[in-house]
Amino acid sequence: MKNCIKTPVGKFMTNEVSKRLWIHLTVDSITNLLLVAEKNMILIVCNRLSKIAYLVVITEEMSAERLARFFRDNM
Repeated sequence: MKNCIKTPVGKFMTNEVSKRLWIHLTVDSITNLLLVAEKNMILIVCNRLSKIAYLVVITEEMSAERLARFFRDNM
């Protein structure tokens, strides 16, 4: 093994942890599922910082405004 002749650049710096957890989200959906209890879509919301994923069963006919309210009230 070769000796490393480079001097260290500086102290190890960690990334700053955000105070707001829900800043970086990924959202995906699985559609056209069989109708069960009047629901036929799965919405997947994942927080990229904490790696928490939520699976929400909804209908395809849900509007974007209603979906945003549902997310705000239940997540």
